[in-house]
Amino acid sequence: MDLPFVRLRRLVVFACAVLLFTTATRLFADPAPFDLTGPKVEVKVTRGGQTLPVTQVPNLAAGDKLWIHPDFPPGQAAHYLLIAAFLRGSTNPPPEDWFFKAETWDKKFTGLEVTVPEGAQQVIVFLAPETGGDFKTLISAVRGRPGAFVRASQDLNQANLDRSRLDVYLAAVRRINSTDPSQLKDATPLLARSLNVELDKKCLDLDSDLQASCLTQKQDGLILNDGHSMSIVDALTSGPAGDLALQASYTPQANYGYYSPYIASVADIARILDSFHTAQYQYIPALAALEGGALELKLNTPPSFHNPKSVIVIALPAVESSQPPPLHPIDEKQVFCAEKSDLILPVDGAPLVFSTKYAHDLVLHLEAGGKTADLPLTPQAVKGGFGVDTKPLAGTVLGSDTEASVRGQWGFEPFTGPKFHLQGAREQKWQIASADQNALVVGRDDTIHLEAQDASCIDSIQYKDAQGKDQKADWKLDKPNSVEVKLPLKDAKPGDLTLVVKQAGLDKPVDIQAHTFSEAGHLESFTLHAGDTSGLLKGSRLDEVASLSVKGIKFQPGKLSSSQGSDELPMAAQDAKASQTLTSGQQLQGTATLKDGRTADLQVIVDAARPSVALIGKNIESGDSSASNIELANQDEVPQNAKLVFSIKAKSPAEFKREDKVEVATGDDSYSTVLSMGDSTLTLQDASTALATLDPAKVFGGSAFGPLRFRIIDADGTKGDWQPLATLVRLPQFQSLKCPAAADQPCKLSGANLFLVDAVSGDSQFAHPVQVPDGFPGSVLPVPHPSSGELFVKLRDDPSVVNQVKLTAENVGPPAPAPTQPDVNPIHPVQSPDGKPRPDYTRPSASSPAAPANNVPANPAPDNQPPASATPPPQAATQSPDANTSPAAAPSAQPNR
Repeated sequence: MDLPFVRLRRLVVFACAVLLFTTATRLFADPAPFDLTGPKVEVKVTRGGQTLPVTQVPNLAAGDKLWIHPDFPPGQAAHYLLIAAFLRGSTNPPPEDWFFKAETWDKKFTGLEVTVPEGAQQVIVFLAPETGGDFKTLISAVRGRPGAFVRASQDLNQANLDRSRLDVYLAAVRRINSTDPSQLKDATPLLARSLNVELDKKCLDLDSDLQASCLTQKQDGLILNDGHSMSIVDALTSGPAGDLALQASYTPQANYGYYSPYIASVADIARILDSFHTAQYQYIPALAALEGGALELKLNTPPSFHNPKSVIVIALPAVESSQPPPLHPIDEKQVFCAEKSDLILPVDGAPLVFSTKYAHDLVLHLEAGGKTADLPLTPQAVKGGFGVDTKPLAGTVLGSDTEASVRGQWGFEPFTGPKFHLQGAREQKWQIASADQNALVVGRDDTIHLEAQDASCIDSIQYKDAQGKDQKADWKLDKPNSVEVKLPLKDAKPGDLTLVVKQAGLDKPVDIQAHTFSEAGHLESFTLHAGDTSGLLKGSRLDEVASLSVKGIKFQPGKLSSSQGSDELPMAAQDAKASQTLTSGQQLQGTATLKDGRTADLQVIVDAARPSVALIGKNIESGDSSASNIELANQDEVPQNAKLVFSIKAKSPAEFKREDKVEVATGDDSYSTVLSMGDSTLTLQDASTALATLDPAKVFGGSAFGPLRFRIIDADGTKGDWQPLATLVRLPQFQSLKCPAAADQPCKLSGANLFLVDAVSGDSQFAHPVQVPDGFPGSVLPVPHPSSGELFVKLRDDPSVVNQVKLTAENVGPPAPAPTQPDVNPIHPVQSPDGKPRPDYTRPSASSPAAPANNVPANPAPDNQPPASATPPPQAATQSPDANTSPAAAPSAQPNR
């Protein structure tokens, strides 16, 4: 072989490897952060004679008048051409008269004034360096590929809204950390709820000086999906852009949902704008901070004034109907005290109310005493709701239940928010709950409940001990008419105690007399069933019990529980076999040993043995399970819409009674039901055999899942031991599986309730599983191409079992040509912030033509015929003659990203 030819071939192979590595690196690298300060752009919107800054306008409307003015410094050397472009969807290029320009360096320039035309859907503002033919070439670029700019506009708007929530969250955490770090533990859960930000609760268990850094880690992944902001941003739903959206995997604008929409939007923007990169121009996105009256731009790429010059892309709000904030109160039944100076009305459901100025002129409207009052409201994310200025209520007498509603402006449109119940403070009788009259015992921290007609107006609670010393008590509202007070009595002495209750709006506090006791502990009895290895000790001050001895058998204490001044303490035998020798009906005496060494005698009762049965068979009567198209691999799995019939054999006693029942419950006791002969859910075959019928969907509803267990309950109410029964699973409904001809491209699995799927794999071994995100709201899943024609899933309700999908893949689209180089866009699992693998389907370059995913060739090639090439003719990729002068007339000759 000729030596120069060998060297040439090696150079070609090396160059291809470098090209593949570079492309893959750019595809999978994290987007650059938006941390560069850009210019300030003032935008004002006028509608119906009213003018607002764009930071207070969530959506534009046809006929709106826009005034746009970049605020460059006086000595601005670079000349920027200001261009405003209106778009009307991804498949309809805008007319040329929808583009407007202004020369910002002109001394007469005072701002660009434009009117939103009828039919416009999006608005994009460009800041382009002055060059010859710049305006016409930009028009050509936008009109040539309107869908890409529509998508860029939507992603920029989504990123702006998500970034606003992140900025408010980070600023609040840092402010609290610099002033009082101890408040982070209480404030951050409310902050996260208001802004719909993911909160790592483990951070709150750290020392206070470490909490802030922990809470602000992985900043871009903190943002969770917010349906309201997604409804404000237009979504691509049809046409070729719909195919682009399919390849976008889990982007928020499509129907897939996304774990962190901010990351998705930023990555999407980078890919789309990078596809317009030419030798002379590059398009760089700008995020706009929504604080103040102007757009404070943030860039992730330093602007360049040499080739390729940088064109800054700014998105204004979409042109669409108004979407008012879906606010709702945390507790609709809660009654609030209108006399409190620091009144907070807890709400959630609309993070943008807390992170933007879209909601303004907010008031709490109410009518009381023949008067109408509007109390100013201030969104306070760190406190979890609206702060209310109650000063206008001075001198107004409120009734026991006055209804008030949130009102305000959402951009230009008025809106009415949730309703709240208010009442004023009044003198009333306070007393200790009857169950807690003698419950306070010194030597430990104790709890007492105070009751009145209404407890919402409490400002503070203090107490005076027997020595007359004032101390602050911790309290919380337990019920509308009850408050729980925690008293630190560990070092207190027994005697009288005075509770002092201060109510907002009343000058005179209320004194409540109480008494503390040095009770030495009262042991009532110890009860267990014959054959059991544990029993229950009843009495008071059982926290002092160290052990219990019955006929030489030693019992150790479990977890103490207290209710209405009485304690209950489970005790387990150290010798299980010895405890089973105790027989029913015995009246014994036991000896309890206290922690201080003292002993006390008590009565021991051995009750009759618990009833017991044996599970001898079960059968699953499937409902409409065919709709799920899932073949369950484990016979112990019971679909939620099926009926479970199981048979049991009586063991002790040997025969059933008519009053016997069977209790079935989930493993965590969240759901339970009782089967009985009275309602025909328990049927006797004979005296010792019974059949039980369980209809999970009917008795448990749609949210029950996981292991089921059962136990027998005899006529006296004695309960047997729990026994495992089955595993309850909820099934998604798979409807179709559509796959492209290329095995390296993802398939589309369509159906309903896809959030019930834990993971999907193209093989039964789950060698390359794809994890479905938590709370997945979509109806289509990108899934791996089945390796052998079969798809496998793990259900979220029982992820230990691999089940087969009973759908045959439908081939869609023309067959793909044989690859000539390794695929740079593989389907593979990635690691999500919570450590679980999650699908990462890389969208093809926006410059690449893509056939609609649901189009099947009318005359597919026979199996023995080679597939027609899907590669466009070579001349289709030829650059236009003016490509070297246009910022985006044609994509650069780069591999698809």
